Amino acid sequence: MAKEPRCDQSLDELKREIARSRDRVEHDLLVIRRELDFPRRIKRSFQQQTAAWVTAAVVVGALIVFLPARRKKVYVDRKRNAAPQKKLLEAGFALGALKFATMLLRPVIVSFVTKKLRGYMEEPEPAKRRSFI
Repeated sequence: MAKEPRCDQSLDELKREIARSRDRVEHDLLVIRRELDFPRRIKRSFQQQTAAWVTAAVVVGALIVFLPARRKKVYVDRKRNAAPQKKLLEAGFALGALKFATMLLRPVIVSFVTKKLRGYMEEPEPAKRRSFI
């Protein structure tokens, strides 16, 4: 809670109190940083208790290897899968027809594009300058 204002304190006493509170806050932040530095704590723990860490890693690895894998059975209804296969077949047919059409129309498209590009490549006649005199 908030403290009652003290008007009878001198300026020096207030400055000392502020300095003490800053030191306390700085100390508390230092302690919090030290406690939240997990990589350093894990490294120090591994250095101090190497055998325990190695044993735990071996036990976890053995459990993963020796425990049987859970096999999930999946039941497929063939009647439901008929519609997607039909759509896939239709899409394949459409792509084949499109490829065939592009193969047949390729010469027409190439000649059309080359005619249009030649029109842009030709230089137009220079405009005649008019003199106003």
